[in-house]
Amino acid sequence: MGLRFLQALLFLSILFFFPANLLVYSSNEDDPAIKTMEQFSGFATHESQSCSASALSVDTESLQRQIDELSTFSDTPAPSVTRILYSEKDVLARRYIKNLMGLAGLSIREDAVGNIFGRWNGNDPEIPPVATGSHVDAIPYSGKYDGVVGVLGAIEAVNVLRRSGFKPKRSLEVILFTSEEPTRFGISCLGSRLLAGSEPLADALRRTVDGHNVSFFDAARSAGYAQDRDDLSSVFLKKGSYSAFLELHIEQGPLLEEEGTSIGIVTAIAAPASIKVDFEGNGGHAGAVLMPYRNDAGLAAAELALAVEEHVLQSGSIDTVGTVGILDLHPGAINSIPSKAHIEIDTRDIDEKRRNSVIEKIHHSAITIAKARKVKLSEFRIVNQDPPALSDESIIKAMEDASEELNLTRKWMISRAYHDSLFMARVSPMGMIFIPCYKGYSHKPEEYASIENIADGVKVLALTMAKLSLK
Repeated sequence: MGLRFLQALLFLSILFFFPANLLVYSSNEDDPAIKTMEQFSGFATHESQSCSASALSVDTESLQRQIDELSTFSDTPAPSVTRILYSEKDVLARRYIKNLMGLAGLSIREDAVGNIFGRWNGNDPEIPPVATGSHVDAIPYSGKYDGVVGVLGAIEAVNVLRRSGFKPKRSLEVILFTSEEPTRFGISCLGSRLLAGSEPLADALRRTVDGHNVSFFDAARSAGYAQDRDDLSSVFLKKGSYSAFLELHIEQGPLLEEEGTSIGIVTAIAAPASIKVDFEGNGGHAGAVLMPYRNDAGLAAAELALAVEEHVLQSGSIDTVGTVGILDLHPGAINSIPSKAHIEIDTRDIDEKRRNSVIEKIHHSAITIAKARKVKLSEFRIVNQDPPALSDESIIKAMEDASEELNLTRKWMISRAYHDSLFMARVSPMGMIFIPCYKGYSHKPEEYASIENIADGVKVLALTMAKLSLK
């Protein structure tokens, strides 16, 4: 007869012989009857209203397997991952996540654009929950950890708390955000922007198409969303819908790894802006048109790209960054002078005023370059110009305390990358947890985070959620 079976029999005999008034649930964890029952049986007989760091155990084998399995839903071969919004692989990945949410005992719902919510109801389900989550869409030929750690890690954090016997006061909710990456429709953090109530975005999506002229709503419907109508107001969340929002994420930079620090506590997310610029020239034969007679749209774009670098470097702060990530030339033939050029610029800073000053200088340079090169500046459009977001002080304190209780080294950091947390900060108080990643690599196949570092992040997330849920 097995030991566990004998323990169970002992447990049942204790239930039978102990006076009923001693077995009534008590919030006092030192109740001698409760302790005796647990010692004899080997099982927890009640759920705890507190959470001890020593009780938190991450199933690293299962978590790593889930990360590896999710990476197989990709349109490009391993080790790269490509998972584009509403594609077949994206739909399969969503199904995989919903299955894991179900196994974790979460109640699942989805909104009109495919944001997925898994809730663990607390003792007081009527008060605003504590939420956490990230995304699983992936740009072409990227890695398998960006966003994924914050979704699978969130589900595992719930499992960690359940295994510890913890019962939340506030409900805990895991969110998979739709389209954090701008790959298909050129809009980053699409799902979280809509959750934050962006009416201009909801209106713009009625006219938005992808590179194959597929409309946003046709793409959404092909994946099973936006079935009723083109009205997305049902996605909007009221301010205060959550008492707190947390996001676990790889750093996407080298600092934590270089310094040997386990946890990054994010204090602010930089203010990003995106710009689209078009130049038009005359074009012509690469051999027949002499240099003095050219109106080269390609060279105008190249000169503007260098101007972006110059203005960023002259901002006076290392926190100002600028990138020209797209430069398209038409007709795109080696023996043809470009008649059209399209470039897209990304510029960011933790100081909104300083970033906006850089944008103004870039605009002035575009006008000056077009005039000097006798080409037309046919478009200079600021696609988005978002303000920065600050982490909530009480959430920073909870993350600090959790790290301290877990004996993990930590440092305060600024996030210079876009995250869904930037927009969730408009819905509720926000905080982010960074973990180290190999050489800071991200958005490429070499992206990597060790399961030990991921487990540390999951524990900090779990303990922080537990603290916040009891407030």
